[in-house]
Order: sequence, then C-alpha cells, then structure tokens
Amino acid sequence: MAFNLHSNDDDLLMEINTTPLIDVMLVLLVMLIITVPPQLHAINMNMPTTTTAIEKTPTVIQIDLDEQGRLFWNSQMVSRDELKQRLIILKNREEISSEFHIKPSKKTHYQYLTAVLSELQGLGFTKVGIIGNERFIQD
Repeated sequence: MAFNLHSNDDDLLMEINTTPLIDVMLVLLVMLIITVPPQLHAINMNMPTTTTAIEKTPTVIQIDLDEQGRLFWNSQMVSRDELKQRLIILKNREEISSEFHIKPSKKTHYQYLTAVLSELQGLGFTKVGIIGNERFIQD
C-alpha cells in the first residue's frame, strides 16, 4: 500500500491511497459477474401423454328450503323420503361427484338445514354449498 506524504505548514499528513483498493474491488466484482451462471426463465413440465381420462363436469343439484321445511329438488317439491331415495339413487349410480347447492329461505329454521346436510354427509356427498348467504346479513 502506498502512503501519501505531503507537508503543509510543517505538518506531516499521512493518508492511505485507496485507488489500488478500489481497482482490486472492481476486478473481483467483474470476476463474480462473469462466473455467475445466467438464470434461465424456463420451467420443465411433464405433460400427460394420453387424453383417455377426461373428467366430466359434475351434476349440479339445487335443493331449496322454505320456512316450513319443505324441500324442492331443482324446483320440484319432494318429501324427506323422496330426497333420501334420490340421494341413494345418485350414490348407486356412482355420481358421488355431484354438487349440491342448498338455498334456504331467510326464515328457514336451522334444524331443517342441518337435516339435509346430515343426509348428504351420511351418504358420502362432499361437494355441498349453501348459496344466498348474503340475505342473512343483519342490518
């Protein structure tokens, strides 16, 4: 390292010369940039080779509940026994992937809704949703 010695009014000043240090730092930085491998913006994907398994869209069944607990299967009034029979028929056809949209009215008692939900769960149906929840928000 080099030291810069110069006098000013008989005072000796000793300062380190940083120019060689900056040169070494820049050389190291350039070497680092050159040795870093370039980033490839590509994703290797294994795509399926056959198209034999095509999923069919699930059947959507809407079950409406009114305030007296009456059930409507796709707008057709059914009894509780008919509901259970239709669910068993769907299960026997292996249409377990059917979607059920349950739409209770605003004054439907909770027990009617839970009875329908327990029937669906008991038979193994898992795609169940309650629609129209925005009506239950209290102002």
